[in-house]
Amino acid sequence: MTVGAPHSLFDDAQGIAFGAVMASFGLAMLTQLGLITGQTAGLAVLLSYLTGWPFGAVFFAVNLPFYWLGWRRMGARFTLKTFAAVALLSALSTLVPGWVGFARLDPIFGVILFGFITGAALLALFRHGASLGGVGILALMVQDRTGFRAGWTQLLFDFALFGAALVILPPSTVALSAVGAVVLNLVIAINHRRDRYVAY
Repeated sequence: MTVGAPHSLFDDAQGIAFGAVMASFGLAMLTQLGLITGQTAGLAVLLSYLTGWPFGAVFFAVNLPFYWLGWRRMGARFTLKTFAAVALLSALSTLVPGWVGFARLDPIFGVILFGFITGAALLALFRHGASLGGVGILALMVQDRTGFRAGWTQLLFDFALFGAALVILPPSTVALSAVGAVVLNLVIAINHRRDRYVAY
């Protein structure tokens, strides 16, 4: 396998910015539809429903315990980049809904588009040595150690998360949200491969 030149600081900055902006846009779209998502963001959405606290604050807080794990297992560079991505997404999640609105957004098309957009956002972050924290860190660790693709690990977590969501949300909402999670994780599973692209 041929490995290209490492990313520059500017490369990483634009990659992290792209990932955070696109992920925040995807979340704004999902919120418009009244749906949920998977991963750490999905856990933060459920907790924000239960507590009434803003998503951005909950998402930032939920990720805090994972930074220690990321620092020990993935190194300072990865952890600091991930912290920057999470902080940026947390801030943008409060701003983007005021900047973007949809006069019409078909739920099925919208949730599929969410999966594509957010999958691309996560790919950009992974390829620049970052993630959106939490499950993303665990998924990348599992992929590095075992070869089991990050997307499949995230998909398994999502199944458990959506099962828990059924306790507080209508089944139709959870089912449609699950479509977006499947699309998102298929994008990652198919496109994020160490034999094709070295992420960090």
